[in-house]
Amino acid sequence: MKQIKQYGIFLFLLVIFTSCSNREKNNDFTLDYWSSSNNSEIKFANILVDNWNSLHPNEKIQYQPVPEGQSSEEIILAAVVGKTTSDIYSNMWQGSVEFYAKANILVPLDTLPGFIEFIYTRCDSATIQEITSNDGHIYQIPWKINPIMTLYNHSVQSDLGIDEGPLTYSKYLEAAEKFKKDNNGDGYIDQWLGITSVKTIWYQRLFNFYPLYLAASNGMPLIENNKAAFNNKHAIKVFQFLQDIYKNNYFSKEPQAATQDKFISRQVVTKFTGPWEIKYLEKFKPKELNYDFTNIPVPDDHEGPIYTYGDPKSIVIFNTCENPQLAFDFIKTMVDTRGDSLFLALSNQLPRRSGIDTIAAYQDFFRDNPKLKVFAQQAKHVKGIDNCEVITEVLDIISQEYEACVLYNLKSPEKAINDAEKAVNVLLRVK
Repeated sequence: MKQIKQYGIFLFLLVIFTSCSNREKNNDFTLDYWSSSNNSEIKFANILVDNWNSLHPNEKIQYQPVPEGQSSEEIILAAVVGKTTSDIYSNMWQGSVEFYAKANILVPLDTLPGFIEFIYTRCDSATIQEITSNDGHIYQIPWKINPIMTLYNHSVQSDLGIDEGPLTYSKYLEAAEKFKKDNNGDGYIDQWLGITSVKTIWYQRLFNFYPLYLAASNGMPLIENNKAAFNNKHAIKVFQFLQDIYKNNYFSKEPQAATQDKFISRQVVTKFTGPWEIKYLEKFKPKELNYDFTNIPVPDDHEGPIYTYGDPKSIVIFNTCENPQLAFDFIKTMVDTRGDSLFLALSNQLPRRSGIDTIAAYQDFFRDNPKLKVFAQQAKHVKGIDNCEVITEVLDIISQEYEACVLYNLKSPEKAINDAEKAVNVLLRVK
C-alpha cells in the first residue's frame, strides 16, 4: 500500500507541475520522434530521420532525444500526464508497457494494416507471446536487447576454471574461495571474486537476482495469472547462492561507483553485465587484462538452455499521434535489415531480431567484433519482464527480501521468498 500511495503522490505532483495543454508541433513536421539520450542512439536517429525527411518532404519527422531528467521513465510519465508525448518513442522499458496499455496511452499496433505480417518476420513466436498484453493486443515493437552475462578476467582462468564448460554454482563458489584474499594482512578482505549492486532499489534486481532466476528456472515468470509465481525451488536456490556469496565475503559490498572500477583494478574478476561493457573495457582496461563472457551461473543439476534477462527496450506509438500508420511506416525503416545493421554498428547493442547470430547481413560485424558474438548467441535464450502493470512494485518487494536474506543473512531463503510471495499477492489483490 505504501508503494501505491507514493506513486499516487508522484502523479499528483506531476499534474500540478506539468502543463496539461496539448503539445505544440512545428507545422513543418508531421510526426515527433524521441529516442534515448545515448550518444550512439542519437547518431543513429539523426541518420534515419535525415534519410526519411529527404525522401518524404511532405511527411517530415521532428526528432529529439528524450528531454533531460532524473530518468527517462519519469520524463515519459510526466509527458503522458501533460499530454506532451512524442508520436514515437524508441526507449520504452518493456515493464512499463502494460501500465501504459491499461491506461489507454498507447496505440494497439496489431490494429494497423501490415503489422501482424511485419512482426512475424522480425520475432519468433515466443517473443510475440511475451510482448502480447493481457488484453490480447500488441503495443510495442521489440527493438533492442542487452543480454546479461558473466564477465570474467581471462587472465586468471587457469586458476579458477570459470570457462571450463557451463558456469555452475559450485564452480563459481569454489573459484570465489580460491580468489578471496586479505592482501594487506589487516583482517579485511580486499580481493573478491565479484561485485554486483547492493542497492535495494527495484531495478537493480534486474541485473543480479532476476537473470539468475531466469537461468535457474529455464525462463519462468515472476507473475502468472495475476499471482506470484516465484515461490519455487529456483528462486530459493538463487537466494541461497547469493546469501552464500555474501556470507563468505566472496563479493564486495562497496557501492560500485564509490571507488575505482574493481574489475579494471583486478580486485574482482567477475561481474554480471551486458555488452555495453565491451566498449568501456576496450577504452579503459590495462593491456594485460584479457576478458571474456560466459553464462550466468546455474545450479549444478541444471538441464537445458541457459536463459538470462535481455534488458529489452521497445518502440511504441502514443495515442496522441494523429497518423499512427505513417509512424509505423517510419519505424519499419528503423528495424529493417539496413536499419538494424546501422544500429548494431553504431551502438554495440543487439537488435531483437530472431536469428541475429546467423543472419548473413550481420556476420561481417560479428567477425570484426567477436566478443559481441557470444551475446548474439545468447539472444536465442533471453526473457524480458512479465506483463504486469505493477511490476516495479513486485521487484521492490523482492528487493526488500533480498536485502534481509542475501545481504544481511536475517532470513532463510525459504522464508524470504515466502514472505515476498505473500506481499506480492496482497499487492496484486489491491490493484
